[in-house]
Amino acid sequence: MSELNFPSVEVIENILSEIIDEIPEPFFEGLNGGIILVESPKPHPQSQAQLPLYIMGEYVSNALGKQIKIYYGSFKKVHPDASLESLKALLKHTLIHEFTHHLEYRAGLRDLEIQDAKDLQHYKSKLKG
Repeated sequence: MSELNFPSVEVIENILSEIIDEIPEPFFEGLNGGIILVESPKPHPQSQAQLPLYIMGEYVSNALGKQIKIYYGSFKKVHPDASLESLKALLKHTLIHEFTHHLEYRAGLRDLEIQDAKDLQHYKSKLKG
């Protein structure tokens, strides 16, 4: 499957809905903005052309509330040849990652945020060669 044959937003939305149905109800507590599938890709602010880095999902907490965004366009850019089964696993992994941010935020923890910063440092070290 190439980017031209990548599943439609509607197909990915349906897969995401199936995954959401498997998540225990208490995880959604305080997530008043819900889960949003964003059609466009989201390049990481520190992404470099020689090794593009995309944000797959994002936990957003601001004055308007708390929500999880999943970036359809990023999945399309990063995994253009993935099977539906693989995409489901990748979406599930990303959604659980973002829910972990949500739960840690509510508990006053930052473990995953710290790990994400380490992962970004690893990306930067790969750029240096």
